[in-house]
Amino acid sequence: MDVLMKRWMIATLLVLALGGAGLFLVMQKGPQAQPLHVLLIPADGGTESGTLADYQPIFNAVSRSTGLTFDLKVAQSYGAVVEGMCNGAADIAFVGPVTYLQAKDRGCAELLAVAVKSGASVYYAGLFARKDSPISAIADLRGKRVAFGDVNSTSSFVFPLTMLMDAGIDPAKDLKDVRLTGSHASSLAALLQGRVDVAALSFESYEKAVRENVPGVRDVKIIARSDPIPYPPLVVNSRLPVSTRDRLKTAFQNIAQEPGITPEMIRGYGGGQVDGYDAHFSAAKFAPAAQKMAMVSDAMKGEILKKSAERR
Repeated sequence: MDVLMKRWMIATLLVLALGGAGLFLVMQKGPQAQPLHVLLIPADGGTESGTLADYQPIFNAVSRSTGLTFDLKVAQSYGAVVEGMCNGAADIAFVGPVTYLQAKDRGCAELLAVAVKSGASVYYAGLFARKDSPISAIADLRGKRVAFGDVNSTSSFVFPLTMLMDAGIDPAKDLKDVRLTGSHASSLAALLQGRVDVAALSFESYEKAVRENVPGVRDVKIIARSDPIPYPPLVVNSRLPVSTRDRLKTAFQNIAQEPGITPEMIRGYGGGQVDGYDAHFSAAKFAPAAQKMAMVSDAMKGEILKKSAERR
């Protein structure tokens, strides 16, 4: 009995010593130690190294300022990111505007933050050809071979496709050949290797290739630039507790002012340095992307997929 009494007294004293706040911290330590799972669209050819290198710095910065930890992974397709958000496998995701809208429409995701560069949160899709090509405008693409990225990509598929449609070109009927490469980097590679006449990709991907001195990239010219597109956002799973979502939004909103955070750590799409992040970016600003997405019907996608398959 004396031994049991001593054990009870020791336990009681430990509780008193810790106090209510201390006990709360001990109880919370376990859940906080679990990393938040981040899923990234394969913006750099689906490779772990390229896309992770783009976004690891900003998540390292947020981790440093909040104490939260993150487990970053790259999906094999844009659609896989939507599924990851909707089945609960991902807490946070880096997505394109169209991918965000797809997840939002399914009730899986809400905006977390959008990068800001030079006071704006926009980027552009482009159509690119080799400098020695006679192609100089979208009208010249009739009868040509064109590479697009993932069918769910905003800047390597949806916007470039609508650029052709606005110019009176039916991508399924008027192009000689369509290649769906799955990523911006792969489309650019197809152009540099002479397998296509034109490649559709974002300017961020093109500029990254220039920064990295990809062989042949300086022999590429711009054929057309899209209208401004809302910058690819970071989104958060709607199932996360409100307190966690608010904590993340505050962290991204204030990241540029946090002590110890250097400008080099604040990165965005393509690994480019950005000024900061806007956690108050309005979802209404994605309306132009929604309109372009509506232009590319499931029937149109089906025709493009069929044409791409015929090439094989």
